[in-house]
Amino acid sequence: MGHNVCSDGSVSNKGVDFVISFAFSRAKDKNESEAAFQRLLNALDAIGMRTEVRNGLEGKLLVCVRIRSTQKLIGEVYRSRIKDWLHGVRPAAPDDETQRSLDKEPLTEAERLRIVYAMLTNPESDGGAGITPKKGLWSLVDDIFPLHDTEFNKAWMKNWSTTWTVGPEELGKLRDMFGEKVAFYFAFLQTYFTFLLVAAAIGTGTFFLLPQYSLVFAVANCLWSIIFVEYWKRQEVDLAVRWNVRNVSQLQNKRARFQPDMTAEDPVTGELVKTFPAWKRLVRQALQIPFALGASIILSTLYAAVFAIEIFISEVYNGPLKSVLTFLPTVLLTVLVPTITGFLSSIATKLTDFENYENESSYEAAMTQKVFVFNFITSYVPLFLTAFIYVPFGNLIVPHLDVLGLLSQSPSEKDSPASVFQVNPDRLRKQVFYFTVTAQAVSLAMETVVPHLKRKVFKKAKDFQNKRNGKVSIHLNDAPEEKEFLDRIRSEAELGTYDVTDDLREMCMQFGYLCLFAPVWPVAAVSFLVNNWIELRSDAAKICLEMRRPVPHRADSIGPWLNNLGFLTWMGSVTSSALIYLFSNTASGPRTLTTSGILVAIFFSEHVYFVARLVIRTALSKLDSPGLIKERQERFIVRRRFLQQSLGVDDETEFSTVGDAQIKDEDEEFWGTQKGIKDSMIAAKEIISSTKKDV
Repeated sequence: MGHNVCSDGSVSNKGVDFVISFAFSRAKDKNESEAAFQRLLNALDAIGMRTEVRNGLEGKLLVCVRIRSTQKLIGEVYRSRIKDWLHGVRPAAPDDETQRSLDKEPLTEAERLRIVYAMLTNPESDGGAGITPKKGLWSLVDDIFPLHDTEFNKAWMKNWSTTWTVGPEELGKLRDMFGEKVAFYFAFLQTYFTFLLVAAAIGTGTFFLLPQYSLVFAVANCLWSIIFVEYWKRQEVDLAVRWNVRNVSQLQNKRARFQPDMTAEDPVTGELVKTFPAWKRLVRQALQIPFALGASIILSTLYAAVFAIEIFISEVYNGPLKSVLTFLPTVLLTVLVPTITGFLSSIATKLTDFENYENESSYEAAMTQKVFVFNFITSYVPLFLTAFIYVPFGNLIVPHLDVLGLLSQSPSEKDSPASVFQVNPDRLRKQVFYFTVTAQAVSLAMETVVPHLKRKVFKKAKDFQNKRNGKVSIHLNDAPEEKEFLDRIRSEAELGTYDVTDDLREMCMQFGYLCLFAPVWPVAAVSFLVNNWIELRSDAAKICLEMRRPVPHRADSIGPWLNNLGFLTWMGSVTSSALIYLFSNTASGPRTLTTSGILVAIFFSEHVYFVARLVIRTALSKLDSPGLIKERQERFIVRRRFLQQSLGVDDETEFSTVGDAQIKDEDEEFWGTQKGIKDSMIAAKEIISSTKKDV
């Protein structure tokens, strides 16, 4: 469904590449808004863009943008591919003749939009317009977004709703339409779903055939997680080669918000470049350590306090209003966790901005690692508290939660507070069930159903308000042939921006539940299997219906989330061993938690993990894949072509003609005795024959 280079974009989009939303109502006065808009038009014209301006919603202008000429686009595409080759992203240089190069490798919709977006947003020093929405000179520019291809979206949702699996062909179509970054997410989700089939089968068998907290299952689950992560690493490489984005993460333009500190000579090119000293960034990055520790302490303390309140109310307190007070922990977490994480996220953003990264991939990786700390704590700390604090030490700690000594017992029971409390060993399993089933279902509904209903309700409320206030639509002067198209643009302008990082984070945290706590409830993988089959399709619907079309950014992996997956597999080996050590003897209750016992269990499991990972990684490295075969083929073709060109031989020339290469005049007599391999063979036979006679 990609378009030829000469096309003007999707037919349904009237040739519009991007739409720029300009909020003139935010300006102080008319003169400021006009000056800012003139600056925008001048910048667009300078990079070869055509523009059409239409009314937007509530004090906004919609600037429809397209590249001015086909030749300009062809030139930009060719330069982009040459740059890829020079930086090792492509194994071979594009054909010297640009049109022939495009005929061999047609321009996809994603590549066209990516190149146009780069022209709009790259700094002026890199040949772009340098537009940075809501920043600096472009504070009135709300956003820059491409329009959906409605025909593709309909076909996509229809196709995926009737198929069980997503194959390479469907992923290729996604890559051609939405870019590699989105395609990598769906490829990861499909691979994860396939592996969940194995995990679900193992978990179901364990649930019915093996005892609770089975060591066999814990080992099998650990091996499963290692194999999955190591297999996905190879799958990433395979897809990156197939999609011509291998090592593309190393090829990045400077961020428009990057602030160079000095001008220095590039040690490779010898050119003067604006840069930021690495030592200075390292000093700023060191601030991540106290930030991560502080965030961990704040969130962990909050969860521990709420956890204590929950235990006290549910298992100790027997006073009035207990049925109402039971909801207090939920209310506290609902109010405080988003507030605190939002505050910490804003600090993380400012800290990442302060670190001043040169390109977007480095900035995103740094931000992702900070956010991962929050996600890890909010996702897993409640389960850690139950498994390693409440169950082993509950009998000692919980009786002291009744600090007043008045609420939990009647006067006749005051003398033996411990007698009214017993640890509930099934609490951990119930919590795991909540996080792996209930919370997943709620998250899916909040992600898909709620935004759709909220948008519908808000739209109807807004229309009712306008009608009640007698406001007349400013769009009544739309040309009849444009009305439907402009209504669609205005509708898409009101949608949210899709961030694939949010979906990757969700899947990474889900994977963590399997790694860390699957021994508690082995059939958790079955819940995830069902959830992810729906998730794969609901995410497609979310992109098509509830979000703006994502800008097709390139990527050669799922980014820093791959390292987080590796961390969770290691953490899972440690946690699983501790859980088995504590709870495997369920007949007589959990074991007494001793430092030596837990350290031995962790030490043993950790070494088993590293050995297993080494063996699995070595075994997978022996296997071939279509992408790696393709890469070797392309490198062979490049070497052969270079050799032939350097020897003056083209593809149609026989290799035997190499013997006729030019020879120095003084050596002509020596080399002229034998004219070819036939004469050489005759001479060899004569020498051999004469030698035998002499013998």
